[in-house]
Amino acid sequence: MADSLRPLERSDKHYLSSGSGIIFAPRFPRWLEHPGFWDEIDVYHYQLAPLFTVAFLGRDAQGPGAALPVRQLSRRWTPAELVAHYQLGEGLEGWEHRSALPGGWFLSDWRLQNTEDTPRTLMGVAWTVQDTDGLDLSTVRTAPGWASFRCVLQDRHVHRLAVEVTLEAVAGKAAGGAYLAERASLVPQWELTPFAEKWRDGATTAVQVGGVSLSGALHVAAACEVVVPAAGVYTLTLRARIQPQNFGDVRMTSPLADHVCEHVRPPKPVQVSGPPASTEPGQASRASWQAFYAALPELSCSDPFIERYWDYRWYGLRLCSHEGGVGNHLYPGCCEGTGYFHVPIAYSAQCHARELRWLPGPERARGVILNFLAHQKESGQLHGRIYVNHLAHTDFYFADWGGAVLAVDAVHPDDGFLRAVYRPLALYAEWLERERDADGSGLYDVVDHYETGQEYMSRYMAVSPDADSETWGKRIRLKAVDATVYAYQLQRALAAIAERLDDGEGARRWAKVAERTGGAILGVMWDGATGMFSDVDPRRMQRTGVKAAVCFYPYFTGLVGRKQIEGLRRHLLDPSEFWTTYPVPSSSADDPYYSPDAEWKGKRLNCPWNGRVWPMTNSHVAEAVARAATEHDPALREAAAEFIHRFIRMLFHDGDPGRPNCYEHYNPETGRPSIYRGFDDYQHSWVNDLIVKYVAGFRPGGSDSFIVDPFPFGLDSLRLARLPFRGHEVEVELDGDRFTVRVDGRWIGESRVGAPVEARL
Repeated sequence: MADSLRPLERSDKHYLSSGSGIIFAPRFPRWLEHPGFWDEIDVYHYQLAPLFTVAFLGRDAQGPGAALPVRQLSRRWTPAELVAHYQLGEGLEGWEHRSALPGGWFLSDWRLQNTEDTPRTLMGVAWTVQDTDGLDLSTVRTAPGWASFRCVLQDRHVHRLAVEVTLEAVAGKAAGGAYLAERASLVPQWELTPFAEKWRDGATTAVQVGGVSLSGALHVAAACEVVVPAAGVYTLTLRARIQPQNFGDVRMTSPLADHVCEHVRPPKPVQVSGPPASTEPGQASRASWQAFYAALPELSCSDPFIERYWDYRWYGLRLCSHEGGVGNHLYPGCCEGTGYFHVPIAYSAQCHARELRWLPGPERARGVILNFLAHQKESGQLHGRIYVNHLAHTDFYFADWGGAVLAVDAVHPDDGFLRAVYRPLALYAEWLERERDADGSGLYDVVDHYETGQEYMSRYMAVSPDADSETWGKRIRLKAVDATVYAYQLQRALAAIAERLDDGEGARRWAKVAERTGGAILGVMWDGATGMFSDVDPRRMQRTGVKAAVCFYPYFTGLVGRKQIEGLRRHLLDPSEFWTTYPVPSSSADDPYYSPDAEWKGKRLNCPWNGRVWPMTNSHVAEAVARAATEHDPALREAAAEFIHRFIRMLFHDGDPGRPNCYEHYNPETGRPSIYRGFDDYQHSWVNDLIVKYVAGFRPGGSDSFIVDPFPFGLDSLRLARLPFRGHEVEVELDGDRFTVRVDGRWIGESRVGAPVEARL
């Protein structure tokens, strides 16, 4: 196993992906001790279960015998594979390498070892059982060592996706069978299948799917001959492929779709025939993941938590990636998480853009933005989700689209990309003005507590006792800090893009709109007496006074001055408000609805924002305090470093540097994650971007300029190499409090922590 994967090896994970949108990531797996993939597969946001398991049958003169007992002895995981060690009865051991490869392939590669002095003749079988609901029995096909069928998957909103599932026994093909039976148990136990009877006199290739009724369970198998030499080793592969059959009539809904695609052409679908041939179990997946890591910026650090999380975060981003040219996913991009979150979601797209910009190429970072713009509604509103084969029930989320675009362009500048996004983003900004600031106040309305991505908080209850309704819809009206800051960021970005594209009129227009919005944030949302920004109740245009973590968002905009900095110190660094053991709680610790235990009105909820620490919010607040430190109060540099360090430390189970994680939310007092939700590796924040900008200290400036200014993390050493920046590679190396900067191997400068190096390419 290569060094790039070994540091992440552990025994308590199981997610597998190739970055193609079809992954193995069951939330609450039940069958990991059985070979194969019996727990659910995420086919984008749809689920398929089971896929297949593996049985080894003893052989005698009459044909296949009973299934060998399979007892799992150990299991270990890396991003590339899940390796399990089994005892297969007397004298036979097996090592299974489970992996996922592009094209919807799921492999169960085996290395069998015979410890006896006589050969062992077996039959290896990949098999599954499928409920006939949603199954098209007319599509069932078999051949020696091969079987396939088609079924229809259904999402939470009753939309459907047809897929073809193929099982293959790659070498020594013996038989393929499919038999219909009445429903019984759907557990991975060979003795319960019709094959235990039908193949008693020899494995045969057949399809038998008739009967009085066509409802029930379809049992499907693909088998191969296996001969393990005396005191020797035999390798084989049993595998399955999931192929979506069509994605419906995919139409780009944006009135500017042609404009977007003209300036950034969508890629053609990636064509995958089969996994590359290999005699080494798991090799194909390991090679793919090693190539991925080899192309990344490389980080080594004396702090084991920072170093480990850097590598782990890249795994999570690839886990949730999807390819372009597939249905509504015109461009390569990233999903928010696993399960029903395995879909591009607007609220997290701003995070993905910031982190994926540090890949060597810009395609995926740009793609997470372009996918939403290519499907923009005629009104100018953006979908909240981009499902692969439909655009119904997509909802709406506020997001920092302007900041995300400028972040990507700062690293990978391209006027074509800016031309592609400028008009759609302007259309969206006009929608915001028209629909969410109809009174022209410069402050923007939230009409539903879900659309901020931050439901169940006091800030909404301040304007309506019904704000915590479990249904989407216009139930409240709140001039929200986060929504308004995002609008301001968008308007400023549009002004900057217009100037870059020589659109002087557009630059002046959006600068004027941004000036109005910024003035309203400072003039209406800022409370000088309390020293805090606040949401505003539009009925009387009065501040609500509710203290939430989003109230710190204006600090990352450049709007604030020194008179607001004391308010940041007073509230953020107060342990009775936001400076908890693991900062920052989404709502202040002295909020009447505050709960560190994820409870709202006495009931534990899935996604409460009344006290839990959400990595999404932490990423924003880290930017806020870091910008305040660099522009107004250098004394805050230590607080910023401490905050980012505590944030990263929180993302490890029980403080163990070998067990990083990323759940939706955490307890602010204990750091315990929301494991009850089952959503690990939730890409709903940015962490590696913080490491680049504040731990290593590399921050893009205007045009070709940059600054290297590490914050005081107290590190003994750090080296960040191969960091892409405008077609060049940057290296930052820190030794104690001294650091050196190189570009393309050329020495640029050196200094000490606290004394930045400013340079231009």
